[in-house]
Amino acid sequence: MGMRLSEMLIDQGYEVAHLSRSPEKVSSYKTFKWDVKQGYIDDNAITYADYIIHLAGASVAGEKWTEERKKEILHSRVDSANLLYQCLQRTDHHVKGFISASAIGIYGDSGDQLMSEESTYADDFLAEVCKAWEGASWQMRDLGLRTVIFRLGIVLSKKGGALPQIAKPVKMMAGAPLGSGKQYMSWIHIDDACRLFIGAVEETQFEGVYNAVAPHPVTNKEFTRELAEAMHRPLVLPKVPAFAINLMMGEMSEVVLASQRVSANKVLQTGFTFEYNYLEEALESFYQKEE
Repeated sequence: MGMRLSEMLIDQGYEVAHLSRSPEKVSSYKTFKWDVKQGYIDDNAITYADYIIHLAGASVAGEKWTEERKKEILHSRVDSANLLYQCLQRTDHHVKGFISASAIGIYGDSGDQLMSEESTYADDFLAEVCKAWEGASWQMRDLGLRTVIFRLGIVLSKKGGALPQIAKPVKMMAGAPLGSGKQYMSWIHIDDACRLFIGAVEETQFEGVYNAVAPHPVTNKEFTRELAEAMHRPLVLPKVPAFAINLMMGEMSEVVLASQRVSANKVLQTGFTFEYNYLEEALESFYQKEE
C-alpha cells in the first residue's frame, strides 16, 4: 500500500520520502534511515515532512502466528509509532498532521452486526494489536498534531495482501467459500484506500477514527462467487470446512473466518466518494484484462 500511495501522491505533485532500514538500496524515492528495533531515526526525516503517514507493520497474513511472530506483529506497529512520537517531541518541525493505518480487526468477530467507529472492541489478539497501535498513534494529539486513523478493511490489490491468496485456489479451479461462507468481509480497493489517505492530508475536516471500507460488505460466499466470475473460473468445491482452515492456519484462521460487517457511513459523511462501491467493479479492475 505504501508503494501505491507514493505513486498516487507523486502523480498529484507531492514530494514523497520513505523511512527505510536500508536507505542505500536503490529507490526512486528520497529515503531516510530508521531502525525501529534500535530506536534510531534520522531527525532530518522529521524536519523534511509536512505530513507523516504511518503504514509500518509486519504482515498479519504472511506466516503462522507463533508467539515470536505475534510479538513482531504487535511491536512493529507500536514501537514504530512510539519512535516517531519521541522524534517529533524533541525536534523542531513543521509537521501538520499524522495519519495512521489501523484495522477493522479491532471489532473482532461480530457476526451480522453492522459495526461503526463507536462500536465495542473485541479482546482477541488482532483487536489487542489494533488498540495498542491506535493508542501509540493517539499520542500525536498531545503534540497538537491533527491525527487521523483509518481502520482498514481487506485491502484489495493484485500485488499482495489477501486477494492473490484468495484467488490462488480459484485460479486452479478449486475455489470454494471458507468456513460457513456466511461470514462478512469488509473490503476496500487499494486505490480508494490511498485516495482516503490523500484526502486526510488535504482536508482538515478529517480528524479522529474512520472505517476505511467500501460501502457494500459481502459474505465470503458472495466474495468467492464474484471472484470466480471475474476470473472466468467455475466454483467447483463445496465449502472448505472451518476445521481444515484451523488446521492449516492455526490462530491466524480468525483473519478469514471472523465475520466483519463494517459501516462506511462516517467516511461517506465527509463527502468522500468511492471509485469502487461494489465488489464486482473492484474485482473487474484487476481481472478484466485476463481471460
